[in-house]
Amino acid sequence: MGAQPVSPISRFGPSALLTPANLVTALRFALTIPLLQVIATDGVSWRATVGWIILASTDGLDGWLARRDGTTRSGAFLDPLADKFLAIGGLASLAAEGVFPWVAVILITVREVGVSLYRTVAGRRGISMPARNLGKMKTVFQLVAVGWALCPSTADYYGLGLSILWMAVALTVVSGLDIVVAAQRTGAPKKPVHEM
Repeated sequence: MGAQPVSPISRFGPSALLTPANLVTALRFALTIPLLQVIATDGVSWRATVGWIILASTDGLDGWLARRDGTTRSGAFLDPLADKFLAIGGLASLAAEGVFPWVAVILITVREVGVSLYRTVAGRRGISMPARNLGKMKTVFQLVAVGWALCPSTADYYGLGLSILWMAVALTVVSGLDIVVAAQRTGAPKKPVHEM
């Protein structure tokens, strides 16, 4: 018989708070506000673009750390919240500068807040609402839309940037409906499976 694969040992239990992944998430929260100030001050600039790319990329880092060390309930809550804070903050900053239409930003914000509240209520009823591929895709499109508008090399291609934004809006709305439908199909409450 061949050797059985060994499952990685979790360094932290589900209730842990001070984990490497959560520290990265906290750093993302802390750096988002000064980055938004840079965006408001500089607009299209390499400084804003590099800062945006670094912060957007750290989402993958804290996800990797969580998978390595063990997922936690606090991480399942804070990680997607940090994504929303960064994405909506960047979109709103650009809308305030007249780069993006407010209607697109409002649609995204309403969906994000609505799904977060729905997840909270469903979680208390024991209904599992894990991350889905559409949700991951919409986050990528939101972040790319902002990065495209900030980068001096791409900002002049406004029509393409706007197309990316509206694709993000479409994915955001559809993924929200997908989450609700999936939760309704789940039916009976069960032990929650938290997302990272």
